[in-house]
Amino acid sequence: MTRSEQAALTGGTNSVGTVEQQGKAQPRLRSQAERFLKMRETGLILILLALVIAMSLASPHFLTWENMEAMAMAFAVDGIVVVGMTVLLISGGIDLSVGSVTALAMVVAGWLFLQGVDPWLASGVAVLVSVAVGAAMGFLVTKVGLHHFVVTLAVLVIARGLCLLFTGGRPLGLYDLPASFKFIGQGTVGPIPIVILIFVLVVVAFDFMLRRTTAFRKVFYTGSNEKAAAYSGIRTKRVIFLTTTLCSALCGIAGIIYLARFGSAQPTFGIGMELSVIAAAVIGGASLSGGSGTILGATLGTILLSVVSSSLVLLDVSVYWQEVVRGSILLAALLIDHYLTRRRTTGRSA
Repeated sequence: MTRSEQAALTGGTNSVGTVEQQGKAQPRLRSQAERFLKMRETGLILILLALVIAMSLASPHFLTWENMEAMAMAFAVDGIVVVGMTVLLISGGIDLSVGSVTALAMVVAGWLFLQGVDPWLASGVAVLVSVAVGAAMGFLVTKVGLHHFVVTLAVLVIARGLCLLFTGGRPLGLYDLPASFKFIGQGTVGPIPIVILIFVLVVVAFDFMLRRTTAFRKVFYTGSNEKAAAYSGIRTKRVIFLTTTLCSALCGIAGIIYLARFGSAQPTFGIGMELSVIAAAVIGGASLSGGSGTILGATLGTILLSVVSSSLVLLDVSVYWQEVVRGSILLAALLIDHYLTRRRTTGRSA
């Protein structure tokens, strides 16, 4: 056989192999595309893109750097709380006290600073107070047997009352906060605010842990079926206790960032925050029944709500109608969650 014949034969074989590989790759790509289109996050991305395009046509101020930065600053700190709420919802719990606990961290840190305590030390104490509040709620849920809803509703009122008690109902003006402390709320690295960098770090860290670590996978098993998870050896009460404490801890961190950003402690700060935080998590795919949710989805839900709020302001919609729209979005998220939960339950039983 000549070299030309061998080359022709080899080339023919390679061509056949290439065709076979292409034939196998096409169904794989098709299945990956179908999986991507079925993801909850894909729908949110498409909705966000459509809303951004519509608003860029409706208002010349929407795509300006100032408005983009304002929206990012608005959702970044709330997004830290949303991360904690998402993890808690996945475990089967819920926290209605996030707004009050965030305000309590602000007030405790601000009050201590006015008493002469170093702002960093005061902030550490405030975060520890938030952790203690979360641990107390976790104890009442896991050891006493009370429901998350009832416990966190009571703490919502208690924490807000403590805020008013510490401040006399008036904001605490913290005019002497050092620049090094205010940097975490007002500083930038290049054009990017520190607040956004902290938010991205929290999102990436918790997204990785939920997807890759065994400890956080137990959160999904606990939320899906607590009894089955307990029979398999998972200490479900411990999981619920830790996720409840974690949510309050992130509220404390968010409160400190807000304190550094605004330079004051508002006793009425965070009223209604629990509704927007729960809505963002549920819109992103976290189920109120537990067992499902992603940090990426919750982040997209937070961004979506921020874009909606900014759009309503730019379109000069009445403040009263803005509340109606936000409530309607929450109701729509709950209806979607109810539908998906029913379909998932029906599918399992079938």
